[in-house]
Amino acid sequence: MTANERALNEVLKEVCDGTIQLPDFQRSWVWDDNRIKSLIVSLANNYPIGAVMFLETGGEINFKYRQFSGLTDATDKIPSNLVLDGQQRITSILNAMYLKKPVNTQTEQNKKIKRFYYFDINEIIKEHIDWDNAVISVNENKQRTSNFGKNIELDLSTTELECKQKFIPANIIFDEMAFSKWRNEYQNYYMTTDKDNLMKHFSILQAFEQKVRYNILYYRIPVITLNKNTPKEAVCQVFENVNTGGVALTVFELVTAIFASDGFNLRDDWENRINHFKEHKAQVLSNVSATDFLTAMTLYTKYLANQEDSEISVLCKRKNVLELKLSDYKKYADNLERAFLEAAKFLNGLCIYSDRDIPYSTQLIPLSAVIAALGDKFHYSDVKDKVAQWYWCGIFGEMYGGANETRYARDITGLMNWICNSGDVPDTINRSYFDPCRLLSLQTRNSAAYKGIMALIMKNGAQDFISSEAMNLNYFIDENIDIHHIFPKDYCMKENLGQEDKKNPKWNSIVNKTPLSAKSNRMIGGKAPSEYLKNIEKNIDSSKLSLNLQSHLISVQDIYSNNFDEYFIKRTKSILKLISNAMRRNISGLDSEEVIRQYGCSLVD
Repeated sequence: MTANERALNEVLKEVCDGTIQLPDFQRSWVWDDNRIKSLIVSLANNYPIGAVMFLETGGEINFKYRQFSGLTDATDKIPSNLVLDGQQRITSILNAMYLKKPVNTQTEQNKKIKRFYYFDINEIIKEHIDWDNAVISVNENKQRTSNFGKNIELDLSTTELECKQKFIPANIIFDEMAFSKWRNEYQNYYMTTDKDNLMKHFSILQAFEQKVRYNILYYRIPVITLNKNTPKEAVCQVFENVNTGGVALTVFELVTAIFASDGFNLRDDWENRINHFKEHKAQVLSNVSATDFLTAMTLYTKYLANQEDSEISVLCKRKNVLELKLSDYKKYADNLERAFLEAAKFLNGLCIYSDRDIPYSTQLIPLSAVIAALGDKFHYSDVKDKVAQWYWCGIFGEMYGGANETRYARDITGLMNWICNSGDVPDTINRSYFDPCRLLSLQTRNSAAYKGIMALIMKNGAQDFISSEAMNLNYFIDENIDIHHIFPKDYCMKENLGQEDKKNPKWNSIVNKTPLSAKSNRMIGGKAPSEYLKNIEKNIDSSKLSLNLQSHLISVQDIYSNNFDEYFIKRTKSILKLISNAMRRNISGLDSEEVIRQYGCSLVD
């Protein structure tokens, strides 16, 4: 890596001749009109505008490249440098101060506009310059208008009008020939119109040159250049570091640029796969990102390579994703896409129906990679049972809350060895543990365990209070199923129920919530359970309603008698049993002093 200062004028020349270009992953130029004016003001005052970062071409990173926005003349030149950081600043200066056509920009409200930029010489020669007015922009006709274009407030559409009103175009500052021509036009104009004060007018222009133009013409910008041997993962890390104030570059965009150099459009390929997910109505896959897919691909292909050569490690960190070969992607992408769709069906079978109800979206990555690696074997019932046990242990052991790449690798090797070779139980299962006291702190759907419990209740056969319908996929979507209180909040607050712990009140814990249709929830309102149940009985036989309540693990006797404490203890025990069965692991400590203190009595039979 090298760092030095370069003349901004030279950088712009190299951008125009194609020596400096952009990697194809760089997003389109998006700076608005006001930001461009602020940048011009900074250059005029010789203020720092920040360093730019280049990457030498010709190394192991073979990015597809493209010219900067605003350049229309195609070039066959292979660039010597690609801009990793500084695209917006360089493009803004290039378009506003170097090229001669109107700048395609936008307002702060994102309305697309075309603008030319000018310096107001009369303002700049003042002792105290108002820079908000010293740099202006006008429309593509070089006019400032009002009343929807009917009234012309400022007209700079000819050089004569520019000279008369002393507005000098910003896009001639770097162009010595164009500036000299404008200077001559300026001199000729005042020679004709105000010859007696010619020296005064000319001294005004000279003052502008000394105050502003020379600052811009000789402006030097810090340039950091990464040499061509910089590793791919370092380029990605550097780009993320320098983009903390903007939109971070994803691994997908880097891989897209790498694959593009071999003529493969990864972005289009991914769009097709997203459309396939939509065609299959796989709602749980709605938020799967392109980077998720590439991470799963890396995990899958690394596992396959490890089976051929045990010296190859199963890894899927960013560095490993950047090493993904296009040949492997082409060979295995369809398999992995099918695996993601199978994962969606698998989750639906666990009563996880939408992307917002997935406990850990990150767990989709190893799940899909495992399904791809298993192939047809995944459809065997005993195999699915093992995968389900691993899945629930990951949720209730809360194993996927942090950095997960190492766990992904550990899980695919452990699961495959357990399933295919009768090996040891995978690490995620072996290390999983659920503390029964955790139920009290599960207060919102932000928690994976919270979402997991709701899925288990539905999988256990929960039926809607009113309709008695089982909560399958179609019913879940059609009836707007959501999570609601059983003992309503307003009733609990009024009767002071379940409020011993103000931070984690029992009435708001997962124990007092269940999946219900919007219609059933409206019937509940804020009433006492005994009251809203009587209202529901007007629509359904009481014996049927009792069965529906039991399907939600609710004690019928206690809810009809509004006995919150007994209801809470019994439902806690039932939920813990569901969790224990799903994980196929004992939940220890149910009769500990801590649990007794939390719930008011022992939770063991």
